[in-house]
Amino acid sequence: MKDSIRKPFVAGNWKMNGSNELVESFVSNLALNPDVDIVICPPAVYLSKLSSASFEVGAQNASEFASGAHTGELSLGMIAESGCKYVILGHSERRENHAESNELVARKVKATIEMGLIPILCIGEPLNVRESGGVFDFVKAQLDAVAKECGAQYIKNSVIAYEPIWAIGTGKTASPEQAQEVHAFIRKELTALDASAAASVRLLYGGSVNAGNAKDLFAKIDIDGGLIGGASLKIEDFTTICLAAS
Repeated sequence: MKDSIRKPFVAGNWKMNGSNELVESFVSNLALNPDVDIVICPPAVYLSKLSSASFEVGAQNASEFASGAHTGELSLGMIAESGCKYVILGHSERRENHAESNELVARKVKATIEMGLIPILCIGEPLNVRESGGVFDFVKAQLDAVAKECGAQYIKNSVIAYEPIWAIGTGKTASPEQAQEVHAFIRKELTALDASAAASVRLLYGGSVNAGNAKDLFAKIDIDGGLIGGASLKIEDFTTICLAAS
């Protein structure tokens, strides 16, 4: 039975997609569900346009630095001023395409919490690690880096998203049983640091979640919602996913 202290949570990661038309459509037409925390994370140019919406808004990335000569980066202060409450950090596309190490992601998590924002910390393994049986060690290393930088207090100030890299944008998805196995491992690791915080932290599944498979995934005891990619660009599908989370 799911723990009632964990309110379901669904975040939409638009990645490098969107338009003024899509923003206006979501602001006007996204049907909210009071039983689910809903967050939309658009490209940075649309953050302010969504700040007046009735759902929460998140950024897709942030710099670890407060200001300075960092062309193309966004500071956490700027993100906060744009109306954001959440920041996605450590997404596999940032780790792989922009060489973001576990240690860099950990520093970003710490800076985000210190700014009063909530990190959506992404962790997950590539296919070769999954096939070699090293999933738990890989995920543990990602978690340990954040714990080393931030201490156990990060748990109660974060949302954690497990996204197996091999299931992101591929049309493949972990089975509900595979996803639950890793979510249970994550919660066990967090419990060793702070049992109370681990019981209440929201753990999301990401990796080709769609309107068809969301209900079965979210039914698992340690899966508290999802970080949604492509399906978050379609209001009907995203609404169905939010209903599944409730």
